[in-house]
Amino acid sequence: MPASGLRVAVLMPDLSGVEVVYALPEKQYVIGVDLVDGLTAIAAVRASGLLEAVPGLAGKSLDLAVFGQRVAGDYVLRAGDRVEILRPLKADPREMRRRLAAGGQTMGKR
Repeated sequence: MPASGLRVAVLMPDLSGVEVVYALPEKQYVIGVDLVDGLTAIAAVRASGLLEAVPGLAGKSLDLAVFGQRVAGDYVLRAGDRVEILRPLKADPREMRRRLAAGGQTMGKR
């Protein structure tokens, strides 16, 4: 027990399945999906129910990643993987830096 008398709990992810995540500015979705042999990234997204729960996702071509690395929909998942549904960028970061630099500004806060 820590010297302050506080108890510390460490939450470990469930490594027997996978997670499907989607983040909006106002809300984040994290859905656990049971892993079965041959489960693909797109099949996990479908099984998560997010296509029905989030307006605008169904019927779109989805960009997917596993732990930040882009993958195709037919990527076969392993226990503990996190499938991320990516949102398109609002602006190309390189183009934004060029515009700001031309005006003598920078992207970061200082």
